[in-house]
Amino acid sequence: MSNGGDCKYVIHQNAYIKLVLHALNHKTSAVNGVLLGRLSGEVVEITESVPLFHTSQIGLLPPLEIALITIEEYYSSQGLSIVGYFHANERFDDLELGSVARNIGDHIHRYFPQSAVLLLDNRKLGALRNKKDAAPIMQLYTRDSSKSWKQVESTGTSRLTTKEPSANIVLLDFISSNKWNEIVDFDDHLDDISKDWLNSGLFK
Repeated sequence: MSNGGDCKYVIHQNAYIKLVLHALNHKTSAVNGVLLGRLSGEVVEITESVPLFHTSQIGLLPPLEIALITIEEYYSSQGLSIVGYFHANERFDDLELGSVARNIGDHIHRYFPQSAVLLLDNRKLGALRNKKDAAPIMQLYTRDSSKSWKQVESTGTSRLTTKEPSANIVLLDFISSNKWNEIVDFDDHLDDISKDWLNSGLFK
């Protein structure tokens, strides 16, 4: 299998929640993050995520390279690789995958051809309180044979699922208790290295 054309993507609850909380912590700016996991047959299992940036550094290569190298070094000892990219747009009504997200996605794809890009769907996030839906509130993009990122439409069985069916219920719990205030991203860590970019205490 040469690319993510036929892969299914399963994201673990904590990795999923961390990404959404990061976006909520910086509602007025674009944010991004990386997905970590492994390939099992035709399933990419996303077991971890790391929030990256929320400032103008979001599209700059030098800080991104530093972050990716640090993250890769830490997680490789656990048998995990960077398997994808997460992006949340600055504007609530913006559901397009922009050039920054596509470029970083391309960069990760060079090292992991089955990689995915996840884009936060603010409409689904907004509707979550009223609509008890187990589906992830993210759009899935994979790279097709023309080397461009295309949204994978849900037809019947979704190719992006959460490992735990109750992930959105737990997410709502975290939102109502303002847990998003506790999220530390790589931006914060570069400003103050005592801040824990692993967010080790978030789920304790």
